[in-house]
Amino acid sequence: MTVRKRLFGTNGIRGIPNEDLTTEFCSSIGKAIGTSLSGSTIAVGRDTRISGDSILSSVVGGITSTGKSVIDLGVLPTPALQYYCKKHGIYGVMITASHNPPQFNGIKCIDSDGTELSREDEERIENIFYDQDFKTVAWYAFGRVIPYISAIRDYIEGIISLIDAEKIRSAGFRVAFDAGNGASYSSTPLLLESLGCSITALNCNPDGRFTSRPSEPTERNLSQLKALVKAGGFDIGIAHDGDADRAVFFTEEGEFIDGDISLSLLVDSIIKSGDVVVTPISSSDTISRVCEKKGAKLIRTRVGAPIVSREMISRRARIGGEENGGIIFSDHQYCRDGAMAAALFLNLMAKTGKRPSELISSLDAYHLHRITVQLTRKWEDVESRFQEEVSGMDIDRTDGFKIFLNDGWVLVRPSGTEPIVRIYGHSKKASRAREIAEKFRDIIDRLQNHNAR
Repeated sequence: MTVRKRLFGTNGIRGIPNEDLTTEFCSSIGKAIGTSLSGSTIAVGRDTRISGDSILSSVVGGITSTGKSVIDLGVLPTPALQYYCKKHGIYGVMITASHNPPQFNGIKCIDSDGTELSREDEERIENIFYDQDFKTVAWYAFGRVIPYISAIRDYIEGIISLIDAEKIRSAGFRVAFDAGNGASYSSTPLLLESLGCSITALNCNPDGRFTSRPSEPTERNLSQLKALVKAGGFDIGIAHDGDADRAVFFTEEGEFIDGDISLSLLVDSIIKSGDVVVTPISSSDTISRVCEKKGAKLIRTRVGAPIVSREMISRRARIGGEENGGIIFSDHQYCRDGAMAAALFLNLMAKTGKRPSELISSLDAYHLHRITVQLTRKWEDVESRFQEEVSGMDIDRTDGFKIFLNDGWVLVRPSGTEPIVRIYGHSKKASRAREIAEKFRDIIDRLQNHNAR
């Protein structure tokens, strides 16, 4: 029996164009999507990657060959496409590899409620693809491609409707913003401008090679923004990843605010007693303390925004998200949304009259130290030996290995989008969190080298 390779990972199909994502492959995936998904119309969009036009064209060609029409929203953030899908009740396809390096691209399917497609629906697309069981239509029944140019404005108006825009405008915030050459190059400046902010923008040219900085919005990658904010005169610094479903922040002093801390801060500002909050096991205990203080119930899931979103829907949670800057605010939509997160942060500043440094100082904060290890072998080859290595320890196997220590914990799990292992060291002290992460990095390296012999 032939084993069918899973195509959809944690966040869609990812690969390198003309290697993994050939035009033939993308066209066939488009046919499978068009065959599988209901309705007569599918919305599509893309980020700024160089290969985006080619992949989008192939996918759209496949979709329209099944008789479905396509509404082309152009270059826009993933959550803007998701907002359009939710608002109009139609499925969508986003061409993006989010924070991955520029040589990658991807195909992400969006459900008609704006969430990422369920695994069950992804499997149906995969089976149609492998069976080549495509619906085909005669030449006169092909779908059409219909451009729509107002999706970003609709999305921004939806965000503004959920915050106290007048209070933010009266604050007159000075904002340093870094789009990282990504999909938010026009949308977030439009949002900030609409909220009366004075903006100094970095890397707002849609350069799909990401020549200004890597797309992943880590403190190391945001040195330009950090230096700009440190130069003085700004109330906050804001940055997104490539498809702008995440946001990270800098204080008015130019200090990086970890995504785990900004998540906890926004949760703290929104929840009340009896509410439910959802986050993966990778988030620190800072959010646990926030929920305990407010009398809210915290639910932890496996890592992955779609998993968090689905759990939020089932639990009717108002807010949740991931420790990487991915905030999910259900009043807007059940998906990570970088612009919504930015608006919520500005709203909190305007409501309280406090600066970012003052806001985060109120939290009982823990520290996360993240390390990635390149996999030189298949994770399955290393996993069994790693399991032997940590045998007898207090372990949560919800997702990977979450190992509880006397003064913290560590999470070791393979990435769902890249050939890497992610290691999260956690402790009350930053130095100890780093020490924990480095210790387990050394263990993974040793096991990989052992298997190589």
